[in-house]
Amino acid sequence: MATPPDTAASNPTRELAAIMFSDIVGYTVMMGRDEQKGMRALAAHRAQLRTLLPGFNGRILGEIGDGTLSSFHSAVDAVNCARALQAALKDDPELRLRIGIHVGDVLFSDNNVHGDGVNVASRIHALAPPGGICISERVYDDIRNQPEMRVTDLGEKRLKNVTRPIRVYQIVEPDLIGQPAAPGGHGRRNALIAGAGVVILAGLALMFVRLRSTTAVPPPAPSAAPHTIGSIAVLPLDNFSGDPTQEYFVDGMTDELTTDLATISALRVISRGSVMQFKGAHRPPTPEIAKALNVDAVVEGSVMRVGDKVRITAQLIDARADRHLWAHTYERDSRDVLALQDELASAIAKEINVQLTPNEQARLTSAPVVNPEAHDAYLKGRYFFSRPNDENLKKAIEQLEQAVRLDPDFAPAYSGLSDAYLWAGWNEGFLTSAEAMPKAKAAAEKAIQLDDNSAEAHTSLAIFRIFYEFDWVGGESEFNRAFALNPNYAFAHDQFGAVLAYQGRLDEAVAEGKRAAELDPLSPQIALDNANAFAWQGNFQAAIEQANRALDLDQTFFFTHFVFGWIDIEAGKVNAAVPELQKADALQSPPWVTGWLGYAYGASGDHAKAMAVIEEMNRKSLHGYVSPFNLAIVYLGMGDRGRAMDYLEQAYSAHSQWLTYLKMDRIFDPLRKEPRFIALMKKVHFDK
Repeated sequence: MATPPDTAASNPTRELAAIMFSDIVGYTVMMGRDEQKGMRALAAHRAQLRTLLPGFNGRILGEIGDGTLSSFHSAVDAVNCARALQAALKDDPELRLRIGIHVGDVLFSDNNVHGDGVNVASRIHALAPPGGICISERVYDDIRNQPEMRVTDLGEKRLKNVTRPIRVYQIVEPDLIGQPAAPGGHGRRNALIAGAGVVILAGLALMFVRLRSTTAVPPPAPSAAPHTIGSIAVLPLDNFSGDPTQEYFVDGMTDELTTDLATISALRVISRGSVMQFKGAHRPPTPEIAKALNVDAVVEGSVMRVGDKVRITAQLIDARADRHLWAHTYERDSRDVLALQDELASAIAKEINVQLTPNEQARLTSAPVVNPEAHDAYLKGRYFFSRPNDENLKKAIEQLEQAVRLDPDFAPAYSGLSDAYLWAGWNEGFLTSAEAMPKAKAAAEKAIQLDDNSAEAHTSLAIFRIFYEFDWVGGESEFNRAFALNPNYAFAHDQFGAVLAYQGRLDEAVAEGKRAAELDPLSPQIALDNANAFAWQGNFQAAIEQANRALDLDQTFFFTHFVFGWIDIEAGKVNAAVPELQKADALQSPPWVTGWLGYAYGASGDHAKAMAVIEEMNRKSLHGYVSPFNLAIVYLGMGDRGRAMDYLEQAYSAHSQWLTYLKMDRIFDPLRKEPRFIALMKKVHFDK
């Protein structure tokens, strides 16, 4: 993509240029009915334009949605390019364009494109019929002496945000135009926003312009009966910002809309993890997705961020009948993006006839103003946290720490920070559990102090109380508070299921795990977490089925192979566990995987390899630190109970979260009559 010259604020440039704006007729409807058709049309528009531009001394300024902004050295070049573009596409039944052209002053400054040329061109294109070209009087003055040019005078038009009337002409191309434009212009410009008024140059935010088009999907008539729907999924929103680096922001918008809808108790809302499986242009048809997720309806849409403005266009689709129910576009300043999400969630709830409780209504109408930079850092942090290897956890913590520095009152960032510290402390790959403990606690408590109605904050505090304080009663209380605030929070149900399993409440754990899987059916992590309760019930076949499901969903996830090996250990088949644990250890796994492999070596009688694992853990160590829990289980595998107990006691002093396994995991059976082990069980409150 061509870049305007000298766009830095320190070196602004001004030029007189012919500006052409082109977009696709009926694009929103096309995407709603047949996404692949819409994508073909979009690709054909841009590919044909790129082919033609060099021959007319033109360049693309930017692309967004279905619209494209181009500039030319002369009006004659711009009009001839437009005519050639329409002629090239005239035999394509799937693609009709509207084009507007104006000659005006354009200023490139401070990463923005301003000026009369851009503004007028992006207004008058909407006056053209399908296959048509509209030009301003200034363009007409430049081409009027060209014998091949024939035009119709449409009269003066008053355009939004243009102070003076603009006389508009239509290029006459009878074999191209679907229907002529009436001199009085179009009187039906009262539907939804179909495309973009302004185009971003890769990394260059252009001014934000609202355009109305007859091609957009209108909202249902006010008299239409509401649609009763009990389950819904927000499919990954499309990035219409023209900038691939904005994917984290678009994913964040998907996540936040999902979270808002999930607070509605009358709805079952599929979690982010499962819907993100369908991200990209080649996702299956909507009915197939709905069947895989077991939902009645889906929300599809797009996000466009230009400068300090955010626009979300959303469509509600009855997945059972594969028909559109509703569509609308919302636009806000970046500081009000949370209110935008709330308004959209409320509108969807109203459309599907869901009754909100008073608390839910209050929650969806009280979004705080947020520092845009802090919100941006928060979304980046959550983006990295959703892929929680050590490298991404470092990035997540860095971004979330920046978010709370920029906005010390932004509760979601503190909750996300607590989760990231907890996970990093569990792995002990770059942050020890003891180092993570005070950070995780402070962040969780701050999140609740700022927003006591946040399910995410109460879940963060619940996890902290369980894994660090072994406060089983207090942690459960926090989980229950989270469920009351957001019954669809799959992560909370998943973690609570694991906590129930650690306590031996296995039937409850299985039920909670089932609920988590219903809310996030395509999550390999939830399937693997569910294996714990089944294995401790002695239902090893069910545990293996959960691991197989995870393997089908993601064959590269180290944790899947770990769980296969762990199930074999629980079943007493230690020799069979070794190959799976070796696979897990080879997949950039955290240090504790190596510890379990050392246990399997020792328990299977290969003490030499078990000792070699200890040496390997020393090489992987964090600044010379090796988790005492990992050392404990290796020595336990070799039958050295005394040293195993020594390291388990050190693990307690080091605040190891792995001590949650002490009650139920069968590797500790040889220690259960040891007085030191009994005392340790009391310290972690497993005696109650």
